[in-house]
Amino acid sequence: MGTTATNLKFVQALKAAVAVAIAWSVAPLLPGVADEYPYYAPLGALVSMYPTLMSSVRNALQTLGGLAAGILLAAAVLVLSQPNVFTISLAVGIGAVIAATGWFGPNREYIPVTALFVLIIGGPNADGYSIGYLEQMSLGIVIGLAVNLLVLPPLALDAVGRQLTRFRTTLADHLTEISQALTEDWPPEHSDWSTRNLALVKLGREVRVALLNADDSRKGNPRARFHRRNLSADYDDLSAFETVTFHVRDLTDVLAGAVWGTPVPLELHPELRPRVSAALAAVAAALKEWDPDESEQAAITEADAAVEALMAELDERRDTAPITSMAVASSIAMDVKRILAALRPRLEGPEEPFDAPAEPPVRPPSSS
Repeated sequence: MGTTATNLKFVQALKAAVAVAIAWSVAPLLPGVADEYPYYAPLGALVSMYPTLMSSVRNALQTLGGLAAGILLAAAVLVLSQPNVFTISLAVGIGAVIAATGWFGPNREYIPVTALFVLIIGGPNADGYSIGYLEQMSLGIVIGLAVNLLVLPPLALDAVGRQLTRFRTTLADHLTEISQALTEDWPPEHSDWSTRNLALVKLGREVRVALLNADDSRKGNPRARFHRRNLSADYDDLSAFETVTFHVRDLTDVLAGAVWGTPVPLELHPELRPRVSAALAAVAAALKEWDPDESEQAAITEADAAVEALMAELDERRDTAPITSMAVASSIAMDVKRILAALRPRLEGPEEPFDAPAEPPVRPPSSS
């Protein structure tokens, strides 16, 4: 994954260099006053170089809008007054306020900067400077977009599968580690699992970013016709894994409380630990072997059986085991059942349209 990302960055850097070279070569050919400001064309090429075509187009339009807004602010100063400390500061301040709205994207700082450049650098030739500035930036942006489109337009579909697999196997490894800890002497020596909740949430966010980037990268990309992926199904998988993460975090906190008394002091009866461990191990195996395209999966069937065995033992011991211990085991059993339920919709539900537009599911933030 790291090598692939490095290669993509290298290709993007090479494309930026090519776009800048072309822009610098073509800039002097523009007629009129524009040829006096050729250095703005390479700048325009750079601002249009983003990881996806849609983000490049979006950023280019926002940049041009910001330049136009800055030029209009400077024009207002020249029409209504004259450049001085007060009017220049006022124009820059208004430009900064407009930039702060976020309407003009990541290059919104061009609004106050453009107003400042037109009033100070343009000076008595503000009209010519504004025209040259805007024309050369537009030329560079067009060249940058053309290079980005024609030379290996970035398509981030492959990374999605790797990230989803990484997310799933990390969750499975986490559950395996907890199940092994339950078979050790109490308290268990291995405690890394008890502090990994936030890392799991962070990993889920990284996967969501990768999926959003993949969705964005295929828009307007001619390569998407030959490299297709069912991102709608990927969103469903991610939603399932986020649900799994929620319940894994919950049972992690519960077991941490049973072992070390934090974040909440709890108790898990020693005779219940083997069944709990077996259930967690079975769910971990189901996650590792999970295949959304297979309707029948032996690992999920075995996990169901392990959970039912745990529930049966809880029924048998409900009159003899301490209430607090039963509550801990019951809570874990319910989390495990919900994890298995989250893995089933893709297996049992109707197939989504291929490459259909998808909106990422929204989940309320959870604490812990």
